[in-house]
Amino acid sequence: MVSLDFEKGGGLLPAIVQDDSSGEVLMLAYMNEDSWKKTLETGKAVFWSRSRRSLWMKGEQSGHFQIVREIRIDCDDDTILLKVEQVGGAACHTGYRSCFYRKVSGDALVIDGDKVFRTEDVYR
Repeated sequence: MVSLDFEKGGGLLPAIVQDDSSGEVLMLAYMNEDSWKKTLETGKAVFWSRSRRSLWMKGEQSGHFQIVREIRIDCDDDTILLKVEQVGGAACHTGYRSCFYRKVSGDALVIDGDKVFRTEDVYR
């Protein structure tokens, strides 16, 4: 099994999630050793929720799963890159394709993207 340095990050490692076909960065989440193993076991992205303090499979509520197509690890064994097929078209819980749908323009944030779904239709 691939050995990652979970101790360096206090048990959590950043996981960058990128669309496998377009290369678009969809989100950043965190993985602990359990979520890492579950991701390898299921082939779907599983993360550690810092706010809920529990494992969560991306898409378990919305149906917008992330099917892992490739995994890359950085040179220090402490950052994970997941290349995924984004099911349902949106990675962001706010309804946008990417969590990085806002850009800095001067001293303001400007929305740069279209919503894929309405949150009230997905999260009840």
